[in-house]
Amino acid sequence: MSEHTGQGRPTRPTRRTFLTASAAATAAVAAPLAAGPAAADSQTHNPPGPGRPAHPQQPDRELRALLREVDRDRIEATVRRLAAFGTRHTLSDQDNPERGIGAARDWIFAQLSGYAAASGGRMTVQLQSYVQQPASRIPVATRITNVVATLRGETAPDRVYVVTGHYDSRATDVLDAVSDAPGADDDASGVAVVMELARVMATRRSEATVVFAAVAGEEQGLYGSTYLAGQLKAAGVDVQGMFSDDIVGSSTADDGTRDPRTVRLFAEGVPTAETPAEASVRQSVGGENDSPSRQLARFVADVADNGATGMRVRVIYRRDRYLRGSDHIPFLREGWPAGRFTEPNEDFAHQHQDVRVVDGVQYGDLPEFCDFDYITRVARVNGAALWSLAQAPGTPKGAIVVTTNLTNDTTLRWQRGDEPDLAGYEVVWRETTAAEWQKVIPVGDVTEVTVDLSKDNVFFGVRAVDGAGHRSPVAFPRPGS
Repeated sequence: MSEHTGQGRPTRPTRRTFLTASAAATAAVAAPLAAGPAAADSQTHNPPGPGRPAHPQQPDRELRALLREVDRDRIEATVRRLAAFGTRHTLSDQDNPERGIGAARDWIFAQLSGYAAASGGRMTVQLQSYVQQPASRIPVATRITNVVATLRGETAPDRVYVVTGHYDSRATDVLDAVSDAPGADDDASGVAVVMELARVMATRRSEATVVFAAVAGEEQGLYGSTYLAGQLKAAGVDVQGMFSDDIVGSSTADDGTRDPRTVRLFAEGVPTAETPAEASVRQSVGGENDSPSRQLARFVADVADNGATGMRVRVIYRRDRYLRGSDHIPFLREGWPAGRFTEPNEDFAHQHQDVRVVDGVQYGDLPEFCDFDYITRVARVNGAALWSLAQAPGTPKGAIVVTTNLTNDTTLRWQRGDEPDLAGYEVVWRETTAAEWQKVIPVGDVTEVTVDLSKDNVFFGVRAVDGAGHRSPVAFPRPGS
């Protein structure tokens, strides 16, 4: 059996991994990897079969330094400055230099431009505008403007990761563009995360491209993010991951419950952009829990749920909350993996409320109700995820599990990436009842492997590894030949 490169010609021998301890040990030297702590040797975490137990990817020295630079005081200053514009409603004044969405837009642009000035030309900033004609929650033609900072990658610039926060706000009445709507939690907190990461990453050299966007029109119907996703799609951009940070300002619920060390990450199952036929195939082979967005979420938990961020990433197997939607949804509609970060508990009494005092209690989405230490930790989670994605190889493409013959082993194929520091690949697998990948089989720099484990009994995936041990998200193979 020969390896397939995507051009139909064999170039290297295949790798066959046998269900023996000696074969697994031999395969373990195929690619250099960062060592992790020992896992519990149990049926749950270490099922019998080829490979070694899966461990989280430990942050390297460069990532730890990046996370230490995330500045709590800068994040607080950003939230307070955005709230001070009074309202940032999409329909508010665009020309007033002190109040309204136009003033907020210009301030964000100036701040990001300042960060870009320190990037050595690697980061550029633009105002991305279009006129939205009357539509749902848009009674008159309205200019909607995204503020977009792009940190261009140096070795894989065509591979792109996106992070957004929406800088528009709203009062209780979604069409009230006049009343104060400071929008500290929803969503100055998310914009502060995006801006702080742009500042910290601007001075660093990234392998892949990272886009930091403050988008508008979210409260009116995801207009800004829909336009951003559409522009990227029209340009043929390879977006391999996207995060929306929306309401990440506090961990305190309306009943006083606090969970300051957890952030939720919503990740859909069957992809939004799949056709009914594609969804039927995925469900028939048991891939409902293996969408690209779920693999992206597993990656985030793998690299960001640790002591370096001080946070637990709670992955939620849903596209978003009931009655709510955020700026990751337009990216899902374009067929890209995307997820939404949001706080673990919500105080609905302080969301979308006009600023007012009732019985001596002040209401409204004000900075006083934000936890700036919490936002800082959420920024570190985002930073760990984005930087790890941008420094690792891309997610393997064209992954298939061969299903043309009745066999008790499994053959996997994929296309080789073109990253200059690509070292090889790993096959991962788990029991069908397990949520996370349980075992890892390093297989070296090949694009075909046969594993002595039945494809009928477990789930398989493939991920790339570079010379420094950075791993890509997992590609879930589709049935093929």
